[in-house]
Parts: sequence; structure tokens; C-alpha cells
Amino acid sequence: MRAAVLREFGDPEELGIEEVEAPVPGPGEVLVRIRASSANPVDGLIRKGMANPALPLPTIIGSDVAGVVEQVGDGVTDVVAGDEVYYTSELATGGGAYAQYHVAAASIVAPKPPSLSFEEAAAIPLAGGTAWEAIVRRLEVRPGQTVLVHGGSGGVGSFAVQFAKAAGAAVLSTAGPDHQELLRELGATPVDYQSEDFVEVARAHTDGLGVDAVLDTVGGANIGGSSKATRDGGRIATILAPDGRLDDLYQRNQTLYGIFLTRERRRLTEMTPIFERGLAEPKIAATMPLDDIVNIHRRLDKSHNAGKLVIAVP
Repeated sequence: MRAAVLREFGDPEELGIEEVEAPVPGPGEVLVRIRASSANPVDGLIRKGMANPALPLPTIIGSDVAGVVEQVGDGVTDVVAGDEVYYTSELATGGGAYAQYHVAAASIVAPKPPSLSFEEAAAIPLAGGTAWEAIVRRLEVRPGQTVLVHGGSGGVGSFAVQFAKAAGAAVLSTAGPDHQELLRELGATPVDYQSEDFVEVARAHTDGLGVDAVLDTVGGANIGGSSKATRDGGRIATILAPDGRLDDLYQRNQTLYGIFLTRERRRLTEMTPIFERGLAEPKIAATMPLDDIVNIHRRLDKSHNAGKLVIAVP
């Protein structure tokens, strides 16, 4: 099979298209013919050796899979050949998704939403799953609440804005000046982080009380500011490590959730009705072929993409 193989940690040029042996499903596993994948910021960190430095090389990276089941291993009864599926891969056990075939535990594979193309579905599992874990499961956003999403034009952020809106919340979201219109299209009140103080905006929109919940996709000192923008007893979720002092957090009885995505089928099936009802859709910045993986990662490294970079697999 053709695959993008990482032979050394480093720049995008360390990725190369090669012919490698196709994987074989073992007991409890399925073999999936990948139709599309996508590039996530964590893929760039893995490529650089920053996110998983112990990963044995050479290897295939990539997290998102949308495709068709080709073969099932012994003991698999709830997935059959021909099923259209999507999921987030486990690098440690099944290898990455920048390839024509992938093996995964049947327990993490979910039916692809019928109304979505493979390219659209491939944009969802990691970013959408992370947003769902934060907005729905941890922050438990409800109708009438106000939510602040940092980085609402990115992969995780764009899903988070839509999920919060679908839950009945009012949404504020930060992004750069080039992405303000996208935030409006998603249904959020845009905040230009370069020219506006999001704490002041959040307070102004809530009569000085602060928002009910925050999802932060930036990390670092941004968590401290998010705490100031949140009401007493409010909730904050972050997908990156916080930095600096967090005095407001404990003094005002706020809760901070760390979000690290585990692989499971149930989360994906929970999200499916949202997409099928048209309450959310993946925002795709570009769709590029697997053979163009170096340019995909060059673009990924610039980190200012409005939406997801989807990889079409031949």
C-alpha cells in the first residue's frame, strides 16, 4: 500500500510517500480501506518529536480515518465488510492514518454519518470528538448559558462553537482579524484577540458577571485570563497545559477540566445526530491528495488555517 512514512523527526520534508506492507487485522480488529484522512496540529507535533518522542521510527502518523471496512478479524460481530466508518486511530497499536489501509480495534470504529462525504467525515473524529468531550460531556453546556471559545476558527474551536450553539447557548469566540467572518457564519459573536480584550468583552456581554463556561484551545497564560472572564462557580476546559498563576480559579470556586481525547465509538455515535440534522458541519480549509503530504504539513505548521486540512487518499 502507499503511505506517508516518517523516517526522522523534524521538518515536513521528513515525510515521504512509500510502498509498504499492508496491515492485517487480528482478533477484535478491522481492516479499513481509507478514503480520506485529515491533518491535525498534534500530527505536526508528533512529526517534530515533541508530542510522542518515544514513537519508534520509521512510522506512519495521522489520526483521522474515514473509509470502508475491507476485512474483520476473529470475534468481530458488530462491524462487517462494506461498512462505511470513521474514527480516530491509536498510533501505538494500529499505526497512523496517512495510508491506504489501516487496522483498528473494532470497539473504536463508528458508522460514518450517512449524509457526509468521506472527506467531510475525515475532518471530524479528533477535532470534533475533542470539542464534544469539552462542550457536552465536561462543561455540560445548557440553553441560555453564555460560552467563550478561544480559537473558534480552528479545527476543535469551529466544532465547539457549533456544538455550543446547538445546545442553546450564546457563544463568544476569539480569532484573528482574517477569521472574524467565519465566526459569524458559525453563529458566534467574534472577538478579535489582536485588538480586543476578551475579558472585557465577556464581562460586557454578561452584565459584568462573566461567562458560564470557556473552552480554551490556546493554553499557557490564556487560562488565567479565561478565569477572569468566567463567572463565580463557572467552568473552564483546556486542551493544552495552563501556565502562570490561577488564583482566580480557586478563589472563585471555578472548575478547570483538562481534555485529552480517548478513543471510543460511543462519542462518535453521540455526535452523529448533530451532523445529520444539519446543526453542525465540518469546516474544511482545503482538501489535498496524500501525495502532497509535505505541502500539507507545511501549511499545517503555519497554524492559521480556517478549518481542517483534509487528505484525500487514492
